[in-house]
Amino acid sequence: MFKRRMTPKMVFLTSGVGRHKDELLSFEMALRSAGIEKFNLAQVSSIVPPKCKLVKKEVGIRRLRPGQIVHCVMAKMTSDEKGREIFASIALAVPMDGRTIGYIAEQSGMWKEGADKRTENLAVEMLKNSTKGKIKTASTTIRAKVEDITTTVAVAVFVL
Repeated sequence: MFKRRMTPKMVFLTSGVGRHKDELLSFEMALRSAGIEKFNLAQVSSIVPPKCKLVKKEVGIRRLRPGQIVHCVMAKMTSDEKGREIFASIALAVPMDGRTIGYIAEQSGMWKEGADKRTENLAVEMLKNSTKGKIKTASTTIRAKVEDITTTVAVAVFVL
């Protein structure tokens, strides 16, 4: 029997904000804002495979089809506390040589100054525990002031 390996060849980062009076629709609007509402998102843990190339969102989305099951790492925050500022942040750290795994860190919650840098530092620290070489990082953080029910998402999307 033929077994297909499901090892991603590419990854891209995206983020979005959604607002609505209904929590589910707030999340849907955040996915639309991020440009990934047409996919069945399956959340996975935080490993970037060796030789997985970081690409721009537009490049990755062109490789996906509506309705496709797409693996991702997602940070999500939803709140109805009007006036509060919430965030979602995702960062990846990969070895420059691309021969070993990389890591993705995700955080979300009420905004605190420096939360975006903390997410990137977490990814770097996870990688430093497994490699000694040079490291490349990328991240995206989205912040939003809460109106109605507000959702922020930051997502690393894998492309097979």
